[in-house]
Amino acid sequence: MYTRRIFPVKGVIKWTRRHIFLFFILSTIPVVLFDVVGLKWLHVPWLPLGVMGTAVAFIVSFKNNASYDRLWEARKIWGGIVNASRSWTIMVKDFINNDHTKEPLSDEKLHTIHKELVHRHVAWLTALRYQLRADKPWEQHLKSGRSNREFREKHYLVCEDTIPIEEAIKGYISENEYNEVFAKGNRASQLLGIQSRRLKELKQNDLIEDFRHMELSNMLVEFYALQGKSERIKNFPYPRQFATLNYMFVWLFIILLPFGIMEGFEDIGKHIVTDLEGHATHTSALHRIQEFIAQHFVWFSIPFSTLLAWVFHTMEAIGENTENPFEGGPNDVPITNMSRGIEIDIRQLIDDTNIPEPYEWKNDIIM
Repeated sequence: MYTRRIFPVKGVIKWTRRHIFLFFILSTIPVVLFDVVGLKWLHVPWLPLGVMGTAVAFIVSFKNNASYDRLWEARKIWGGIVNASRSWTIMVKDFINNDHTKEPLSDEKLHTIHKELVHRHVAWLTALRYQLRADKPWEQHLKSGRSNREFREKHYLVCEDTIPIEEAIKGYISENEYNEVFAKGNRASQLLGIQSRRLKELKQNDLIEDFRHMELSNMLVEFYALQGKSERIKNFPYPRQFATLNYMFVWLFIILLPFGIMEGFEDIGKHIVTDLEGHATHTSALHRIQEFIAQHFVWFSIPFSTLLAWVFHTMEAIGENTENPFEGGPNDVPITNMSRGIEIDIRQLIDDTNIPEPYEWKNDIIM
């Protein structure tokens, strides 16, 4: 199971601390104007504001559901890649043999062919994850993209940030294949094309017969389908008309929120003053303190405004940070680690040597 770091309450507060301070300032300004300056007319009726808050909550919920669907679909796609990679490996290991060949190959040569096909598959995994980690213009301009990149630079770096793709792939394919792949645009697609061409050669040499060739070719079709699904999520962002308007509506609600709840807290204070006037001990120090608090009870609207603004903004930020599940943020799909896990698994299936170690967690984050 692939998981990301636990996100405790302390982490959420730290993540949103700048906005909490901003919400506190935005909540304080109307109260100062209302209670200190004396602008008692400076408030907004709660009924229309409450309707607006309900509409904003629905919009935020819609965005979060859509963003989560993109994240969960990405995780299911890579779960499919894990399963299909294992299936490909056992087919390569068991289907490619001397059952139908006129000139049997030695076990060593058969193992070399198995190793070639499996290593080329690892090269495909590597090329695909590098393509998915590449920065897109909308990821760089979004607040979530900037915050994720700032967090990565401070706490961890994914391998795609530090190791060039040429260096990562070169050890898995021949020099001729390397030159062919990097002469084209979509390197992952080219590697699957080379796999298909190699299967055709093996069929012509009677190392696989028609049925086995068809089954192995179907696996390549499955890899193309999984790659295409990943590229669909990567290359098509969450529609900006929804995201931009959602962001504007949330901030409009946050700005108006203090003006809508001040009057309610002012009314509570008036009720408290009325209750205090019914007591006989008007001259006691405690009574005077209670009366002072009641007369300025509107100031208690500040923490409540800050809390409500924080809730709405944080929910909107969660959706925005979940839109692009492949950009390498701390809560995205850990395709780098998953690729390494697949490589270890399938290379062990063919009894390969010099198998790499799993990637280590960095600051409780898995890449």
